[in-house]
Amino acid sequence: MREIVLDTETTGLDPEQGDRIVEIGAVELVNHMPTGATYHQYINPQRSMPQEAFAVHGLGDEFLRDKPIFTNIASDFVAFIGQSRLVIHNAAFDMKFLNAELRWADRPQIPRDQALDTLAIARKRFPGSPVSLDALCRRFNINNTARTLHGALLDSEILAEVYLELVGGRQPDLTLASREDTAHPSVSKSQDWRPVPRPAPLPSRVSEDELTRHSELITHLGAAPVWKKFDPLT
Repeated sequence: MREIVLDTETTGLDPEQGDRIVEIGAVELVNHMPTGATYHQYINPQRSMPQEAFAVHGLGDEFLRDKPIFTNIASDFVAFIGQSRLVIHNAAFDMKFLNAELRWADRPQIPRDQALDTLAIARKRFPGSPVSLDALCRRFNINNTARTLHGALLDSEILAEVYLELVGGRQPDLTLASREDTAHPSVSKSQDWRPVPRPAPLPSRVSEDELTRHSELITHLGAAPVWKKFDPLT
């Protein structure tokens, strides 16, 4: 299963009010394992950067001036994510910006159900507790000391670690039990294994001569030897 852990940085909170994406970062997971493949792009928003947004991510007008506009990077971005599940913290925010940019670039929209919201997962697992990315890093003892400012690629890498913790930290390819359960239905998921009878008994390997000598031995043990209670041959 391929998943893309994704984050964006923007000029503000609402694309319908003129705000734009200025950075996209994404990390590829396959079967919950990082592959090392990433996508990272700074984007010229074609507008000035509000001070409030600059304070969050530190991306200013001068830095972004020579970066490509979204229309020019849309093909590469869409090719990278493909039809894979998008793992996003507060997915509604990033999805509304991504789909706005895709719409303005005359590109198809990303279906809402293609995104998995780790914020919703965290709220369900830890009701009433802080569930920001920083708070989850503290909860799971994930090192985020490099996160002095928000950055899309760094945040995606951190979110990938948080996501794996939220879903149990499993690495399916390294889990032997799951493959054994599939290959051997008689083994329960609790691993409470019990031997089952053979479909057909094995044929006897005792010869006729051995049977005869065994019977003669039994007759010399008395009228009612205890062996006769258990001996299937008598």
